[in-house]
Amino acid sequence: MTKPFIILGTGGHAAVIRDLIECLGHEVAGVLTPEFSAGSHWQGLPVLGADDFLDQPSAADYVYALGVGLMPNQACLRSTLYVELMTKGLEVPTLVHPSAVVARSVHLGQGVQILAGVVVQAQAVIGDNVLINTRASLDHHCHLGAHSHVAPGAVLCGGVSAGERVFVGAGAIVIQGVEIGSRAEVGAGATLLRSLPADTRFIPGHPHQGIKEK
Repeated sequence: MTKPFIILGTGGHAAVIRDLIECLGHEVAGVLTPEFSAGSHWQGLPVLGADDFLDQPSAADYVYALGVGLMPNQACLRSTLYVELMTKGLEVPTLVHPSAVVARSVHLGQGVQILAGVVVQAQAVIGDNVLINTRASLDHHCHLGAHSHVAPGAVLCGGVSAGERVFVGAGAIVIQGVEIGSRAEVGAGATLLRSLPADTRFIPGHPHQGIKEK
């Protein structure tokens, strides 16, 4: 890969992604954000503009990384930006931190981000634009749908299947073979023992067995 990267976003996740890109030996040319004016700087990187930069002919001279995560109970800016990049024919490479352990038989989609200390075991399938955050663990034959986010320290045991835009909170544990429907959320620190329908949240200690509709 010879094209330099541009990061979309300037929050905490953007700082993590910048470090990952540079750990892999790639150049970061700048950032895109509506939060700062073009020509200013963010953490020493030039602000190249906002999303309208993507319509310029020079946009194809770069590859892109999303510097925004997927937070629970929020509109999914991450998936919207990813779809916009794909629609414009721009490249969003998969990024795997050098300290991560990813089995050779794992299938990684496009635009996946795997951060420091992550373990992904044999025969797992990771969809496009999935974020697997710091020290999370996915065991054998797990399946994560597109645009999902596994937060730091979460554990998915073998054979867990999750739909699209699923959020698994920090430190959560999902027991083997459980199915999680699209857009469902597993709260931080939860232990999920049974399948979770689409568009619901599992909240530890909730009076209705932890299940709450969104």
